[in-house]
Order: sequence, then structure tokens, then C-alpha cells
Amino acid sequence: MEEGFRIWANPSSPHAEGRKAKAALEDARERVKRALGWDGEVIFTSGASEALWIALNRAKLHRTVVSAVEHDAVLRAAPDAEMVAILDGAVPLQLLDHSLEGKPAAVVAIQQVNPETGAVVHGGSALRETVNRNGGLLLADCSQGAAKLELPDCDMAVVSAHKLGGPIGVGALLVRDFGLLEPMGGHERGYRQGTENLPAILGMAAALEAGGLQSWATSVGQRALFRDRFARNRIATGQVSCDYILALHHPSISAQALLIRLDAMGFAVSAGSACSSGTLKKSRVLDAFGVDDETAARTIRVSIGWNTTPEDLDAFAEAWESLS
Repeated sequence: MEEGFRIWANPSSPHAEGRKAKAALEDARERVKRALGWDGEVIFTSGASEALWIALNRAKLHRTVVSAVEHDAVLRAAPDAEMVAILDGAVPLQLLDHSLEGKPAAVVAIQQVNPETGAVVHGGSALRETVNRNGGLLLADCSQGAAKLELPDCDMAVVSAHKLGGPIGVGALLVRDFGLLEPMGGHERGYRQGTENLPAILGMAAALEAGGLQSWATSVGQRALFRDRFARNRIATGQVSCDYILALHHPSISAQALLIRLDAMGFAVSAGSACSSGTLKKSRVLDAFGVDDETAARTIRVSIGWNTTPEDLDAFAEAWESLS
């Protein structure tokens, strides 16, 4: 990022400084492709929300179908989207096929990893085959999976830099071919408005090259042992789950109280329920996963990051056991 600030100029400008910035930008684009194993195009954005908006509003298809557990940013970008239920943590292919067959082609948004529960919702190429067979495009929100899991088979994918150790305020839309989108003018080959954030883009490329899960402070085995310690408290919402996001429920303490008490102990966690207008409401995502109201009201999300240490995991487990 320091290098980006030193050479910063508008990459679209024709002068020498602009050309130098453009060269660094295009080099970063190739580095991102290489790190993610993506052979299509990359459109840099201000983050996952903008990437989702471009995919859902600039695709050359005007119908949208989303899974019932998508992030709120998906629903904000496509407020009229049709929703498909999930079963055992995934979208049933038969149900998806029924929602698409004989109808106008659609952009279908199915996330890779659910951010509240860690369930791997998008896990196989059969999803894309079903969507493409019905003339549609498959969009995968990979905000919680990129650089941690292999990218799923899809036509478009969304990546967020700060979810993988990079800077905030930058992300990307991966697209198989620019021809899938309507251009809007401006930058990024005409598919995104606003000058590129070169320092953050270089930071994103560097973070992707840092090694992914293999470079984290905790190993696969350590994360598995941590997850096993909470076997009685963990909400298993799918057949397959990642090892770095857990939904934990307490037998007697509310999510908001857990949030306050754990924060006082030095742990930053998130509530599984959202507080809106002073009224505690059940998470619609947990509801879609089939979690009952009472359990959802006592559920929090625990996320392990690249800099979380084994000592942090032990300390959290001890703190959890002290709660009563």
C-alpha cells in the first residue's frame, strides 16, 4: 500500500504518472487472478457490496433468484429477487431447477460460505450446470471463502479484501467474460464508475499472495479441536461447514448479554440476532436454516481470523466455560 501511495495517480490519465499507476494496477489484476486461480476478468470495486450491485444490476439478465440465506447486501442490491429455500444447509438442485425451468433466464446468487453459521452453501459444479442449463448465470458471493477455500464453479464471484487480511474499502467482481455485463462507462474497462483505489488494490493483491489458510496463526488441526470443544453448543446448519466461523448458542444467556460479557473479557464476537428499532429480532438467516426462536436468541457468531493464535482459542474456550 505504501508503494501505491508513492506512485498514486489516476490510472486512466494519459500522462507518465498515470501510465505508471496503470501498469501497477494491471500487474495487481494479474496477481489477483493468479492467486485466486481465476481465468476470467477482474473488476476492482470498493468492496463486496458494490461488486454484488454491479453483478445483480448490470448483468444482461433482468430476473434475479437468490438463496434464503444470502447477505443483506444481496437483498439491497436486488430487492425484488425471488427467494429459494435451503435444505440441510444447501440449495436443493431439484427445487432450484423448478424455480428456473420454463421461466425467463435469471442471475442466481448463492453464497459460498454463510457468514453467520459457517455453512458451505455453494459446494459443487452441479449448481452452475443447473443454472446454465436454464439460460441463467450463477453468482457466488465468496466474501467468506476467497483465499480460504477454492473458488466454486460459477459465472461471477464476489471477493472482499478485508475478509482475507487485506485493507478495508476494496474488493472485486470476478466475471467469466465482460460480455455478461452491460457497461456503465467510467473506469475498469467501462464496467465500474469511480477512480480505482490503487494503494488498496495493491494491498489486496499482497494479502492474497500471503498464503491463505496455510499462513494463518492457527493450523487446520487447532481449528478443528477448537470446534470440537463446542460440540454441544455449536449450531450445525449444513452438511459441510468451514472451520473458521462457528455459530454458538448458550443454554441460558441471551446473545446481547453474551456480546457484552465477552467484550468485557476482551473478545470481539457478533450477535446472531440483530437489534432493530429497539426490538430484538430473530436473524432471518438463522430462521432460514431452521433454528428455533429460543436458540436463535442465544446464538452468537465466533470468527477465527488470520492473526488469531492458539492461545486466543484456549482463552476464549475458558471464558465461555465461565459464563453462567
